[in-house]
Amino acid sequence: MLFLILSIICSVAVGVIFKITRNYNCSPIQIITFNYVFALLFSYLTFSPDLAEVSKNDPWNIYAAVGVLLPVVFVFLAASIKHMGIVKTDAAQRLSLFIPILAAWFIFKEEFNFYKVIGLVIGFLALLFILRKPSENKQNKWIYPAIVLFGFGVIDILFKQIALYSTLPYTTSLFLVFNIALVVSLFIMIYDAVSKKVKPELKNILFGGLVGLFNFGNILFYLKAHQSFSENPSTVFAGMNMGVIVLGSLVGVLFFKEKLSKINFLGIILAVFSIVFIVYSQIR
Repeated sequence: MLFLILSIICSVAVGVIFKITRNYNCSPIQIITFNYVFALLFSYLTFSPDLAEVSKNDPWNIYAAVGVLLPVVFVFLAASIKHMGIVKTDAAQRLSLFIPILAAWFIFKEEFNFYKVIGLVIGFLALLFILRKPSENKQNKWIYPAIVLFGFGVIDILFKQIALYSTLPYTTSLFLVFNIALVVSLFIMIYDAVSKKVKPELKNILFGGLVGLFNFGNILFYLKAHQSFSENPSTVFAGMNMGVIVLGSLVGVLFFKEKLSKINFLGIILAVFSIVFIVYSQIR
């Protein structure tokens, strides 16, 4: 459970940083790109991956898919925040839980006991209550949050596959994914720089470094959590999403002075009960 908790903390930290950057007129694309520069550096210094172990038989299709999806979905996340607001974007990101949970049932053939089913039902209800917030944004560009929802759901499933691949150390796999993500994000940043005549700025590099640190920690601990619960991926899928919502709500209330309705608070309480049921189902 420690790895899951650490992953939740890192995930919330990334969201907090992106909220702060809006006050400094930063470039999300530059932050995303430099985020992978630093994530690669942290990965190399921490694990010193042996690239000699890499072969053509490794799951390059999965590495490529994750490497492309990570920066692309981050770009759509920024676009969704701009056009639809943080509330709807956050809802889309957290509701992506439905995709890996269904995958755990239909693809990974996981058996669901009574406690896990109850926990998931309460969790889905908690999501609806927590995310029930009015939005001042009247624009109807649902394509952005829709892509965010589907993208994060697919990324969760692909990371599960990477965690289960034992031929190559998962730290080396993570390093390869970061390399691909950096190349893709560089292309996006260059296109943005040429089309909009935007130059790299120091503030974007600094914020990119912070995002890279916590993004690296988030993915690393998330993979470790999947390895710890290899027989029950829904435990990680659900625990991660519910934990982020609970901690994110507390951070929003205490540090960003966001207002929560009674239904929102009820949703947070239900999310805690959901996590208890899911963890208990793992023990059973």
